[in-house]
Amino acid sequence: MNMSEKFQNKLKCICNNNVVFEIINDVECDWGNHTIIQCPNCEELFSVDKKCPAFQNISQLFKNNAGLFSDDEQLDYLSNSHPC
Repeated sequence: MNMSEKFQNKLKCICNNNVVFEIINDVECDWGNHTIIQCPNCEELFSVDKKCPAFQNISQLFKNNAGLFSDDEQLDYLSNSHPC
């Protein structure tokens, strides 16, 4: 399953609402470009390709959505982080 498909189903956001996140490709930060998702309810932005201090990281969503990322995907996400 590719990254976009993971967020086309309803997921529980950190605002405790079940939502379908909006996917926004090619968003620039100081260290490069990202794919991000935005909650249509609380409008929080999450980087989904790697942890970035400019956005919330999706590890917060892992807690609310079991199976969102495999263990290997979580490790890859966290190990490829931008500097804080």
